[in-house]
Amino acid sequence: MKNVGFLSFGHYQAVPGSQTRTASDVLLQSIDLAVAAEEIGIDGAYFRVHHFARQLASPWPLLAAVGARTSRIEIGTGVIDMRYENPLAMAEDAAAADLISGGRLELGISRGSPETALKGYESFGHVPPEGMSDADMARAHAGLFRAAIDGAGVADSDPRMTGRSVRLPVMPQAPGLSDRIWWGAGTRATGEWAASEGMNLMSSTLLTEDTGVPFDELQLEQIQRYRAAWEKAGWDREPRVSVSRSVIPLLDAQDRAYFGERSGDDQLGHLDGGIARFGKSYVGEPDVLAEELAKDVAVREADSLLLTVPNQLGVAYNARLLQALADHVLPAIGWSPRT
Repeated sequence: MKNVGFLSFGHYQAVPGSQTRTASDVLLQSIDLAVAAEEIGIDGAYFRVHHFARQLASPWPLLAAVGARTSRIEIGTGVIDMRYENPLAMAEDAAAADLISGGRLELGISRGSPETALKGYESFGHVPPEGMSDADMARAHAGLFRAAIDGAGVADSDPRMTGRSVRLPVMPQAPGLSDRIWWGAGTRATGEWAASEGMNLMSSTLLTEDTGVPFDELQLEQIQRYRAAWEKAGWDREPRVSVSRSVIPLLDAQDRAYFGERSGDDQLGHLDGGIARFGKSYVGEPDVLAEELAKDVAVREADSLLLTVPNQLGVAYNARLLQALADHVLPAIGWSPRT
């Protein structure tokens, strides 16, 4: 059976129609939407992380608050930009949030996406050493973070305090968290790298490459190459794979005014200096969406589906959207609500 979560980009702005006019609005509503999603039977609540923008930024207070207010739903990120992170401080924060939630944290991490700030990570004190790219630095940070949450010693003890010289791990530790780290991969090659490192695969609504085939087929190839690389690496657990989709059921005139009348097509664009393929949005009557989504080959192959939500329309609107998807669309891909 598939897992289905929502993914909020966490936008806030004081513009007409926005229900999230301030940072306080989006934080508090994110918690309330996670509670509502759990009541509907949705499996996960995931949040984007962006810096220097009117969006959700530091995820740890939000993840901890959602963990304290819910009891079953997975809580995650999609994704944390590792160029900005102090790996050891992140290990402490992640472990604390995971313990508060009772072991429900699912962390998506990656090199990050294009942003408004020019080398914004340098303002956070993280400058790649000579000969290292920002992507290399993100992977190095990820490696140190993962070692820390796995209990590796990262600092020498002071014999004057401890009576011996040993390597000390960061505290607290959260058992099992190291198996719940996902890498946000934007290409087929980075998907294979994530598999070689033993991380779950998180693939979004775009890939920063194009071969001329529809987006879902390109993403399917990414997933298949990831799974082949995982098997070759010989890891002793089953990996998880998630894909993201924008799926909007049209229930009334308000929905049509917001989102139009029907699904669009894939789009090509330029990102990070190359061609990127963006997956289409699914928009339409619920029965039509069910049929279209069931034909999406990447959705069929993945075990988890993250549904992007228009968070600025507020909790009530998005809870209604998730309920309609749960009732009329998601059963077509083999999903049923959890209790």
